[in-house]
Amino acid sequence: MMDCKTEQMDVCKKYDSPYCESALFFKMGVAKNLKDGIWPINGLRHPLKDDTTGWYIWAGENFSSDPDFFEPVHVVHVIESVPIIAKYLGLAPGMRFLITDTHEDVWEDPALLLI
Repeated sequence: MMDCKTEQMDVCKKYDSPYCESALFFKMGVAKNLKDGIWPINGLRHPLKDDTTGWYIWAGENFSSDPDFFEPVHVVHVIESVPIIAKYLGLAPGMRFLITDTHEDVWEDPALLLI
């Protein structure tokens, strides 16, 4: 996991984001389709609360408002099952990412901090 933290800090530096750890046994909201090999993979981070990271991750073009779209999963299990997203999980609240196997886009979305 040390390499993971180094990669996370590198991504934060690249995109001018403070580093904000996603503790391995904290939870994040993960769409059930994340492990289906669908592109792009999207992530957004709200402020941390209690034992949650603020991260919501989903795959594909569409975001659903269905209350069952996301399920709580520990960070360590997400990293094990979808390691490509691990390096983005140190980005601070208010950040978003969209990746494919050949493309990376990371940006700040201040509206995420208002929720």
